[in-house]
Amino acid sequence: METTALRNGRIVRSEDPLNLETPFENLDGFITPTSAFYVRTHYPIPKISKANWRVRVEGEVERPCDLNYDDLLKFKPQTIPMTLECAGNNRNLLTTKVKGVQWGLGAVGTAEWTGVPLSEILNRAGIRPTACEVIMEGADQGPLEDPKAPRGNVRFARSVPVNKANDDILLVYKMNDVELPPEHGFPVRAIVPGWFAVASVKWLQRIIVTDRPFNGYYQTFDYAFWKRGDGNAELVPLRELQVKAEIARPIAGESVSANSTVRVYGAAWAGGAEIAKVEVTIDGGNTWKSANLGDSVPNAWRLWEYEWKTPSKAGQCNLIARATDSLGRTQPTERDLDRGTYMINHLLPVAVNVKV
Repeated sequence: METTALRNGRIVRSEDPLNLETPFENLDGFITPTSAFYVRTHYPIPKISKANWRVRVEGEVERPCDLNYDDLLKFKPQTIPMTLECAGNNRNLLTTKVKGVQWGLGAVGTAEWTGVPLSEILNRAGIRPTACEVIMEGADQGPLEDPKAPRGNVRFARSVPVNKANDDILLVYKMNDVELPPEHGFPVRAIVPGWFAVASVKWLQRIIVTDRPFNGYYQTFDYAFWKRGDGNAELVPLRELQVKAEIARPIAGESVSANSTVRVYGAAWAGGAEIAKVEVTIDGGNTWKSANLGDSVPNAWRLWEYEWKTPSKAGQCNLIARATDSLGRTQPTERDLDRGTYMINHLLPVAVNVKV
């Protein structure tokens, strides 16, 4: 029998670099405990002290500057709940196996993040009218095996448009009201609401305002997908979360009693919109029943539940949850192959055994 390695209750997807998955069936509240939150790294975790940490603000700014940890604490803090999802979440559930960390359902979580709006830092530095994007660079680095990658060490970096940088991004130093753990970006990381977690750069060390689109490795060769239009396909960086509902319980392969009532529950989320509806089907999509929704919080998942009256006969049932957001976007039935190994939000059945 295949066994799954665990570390402090999380599934070990790789040791080096460290990648840990939250068992999604453990979902029992809106906030994911810090100790249970999934971990995604690309390189060894940098060892940084508060005393030595600096972030450099440079590029298309009038007043380049360096800020230390104490400087950051002088700004008025903000705290927001926000869902982070890895862009490769659910990769292990694809019918055709693809490369990458083999996440199941649990490369996602919601925490409360405390920090300083990036806009305040940029206002202090004075963005020039020529500014186009803001690059955030982490201290994590290492060589890449990809033959198309540059030689030697590559630092992890991603960019956002200036309007997004001035909107709702936080530079955070607390997670669930405690100091950021090293694996989550200590001492300071970015949090980019509504976007895949790849944009929320950890171990932040440089903020570069640029007058042209950023073409770094993790913006183009990796964490990008093909977007079609007018007969052509353009490679674009991953950004907004896709509308999605996941079933936490029952889990695949679980047995339930016939002629009983079973609580089917989970969470749903979307980028730039709220979840307006979650539906459940047990007959392959012929009929859909509305689930009850929990509170709606901007940029965070919405919990849902449905009371399932199980059949009177034994057999297998495929449960499927489907989310629709406030912009009218609904999960697709089929996988879009142009998304490569990322942005997996098509309908995923959960096979459950009904026993008499």
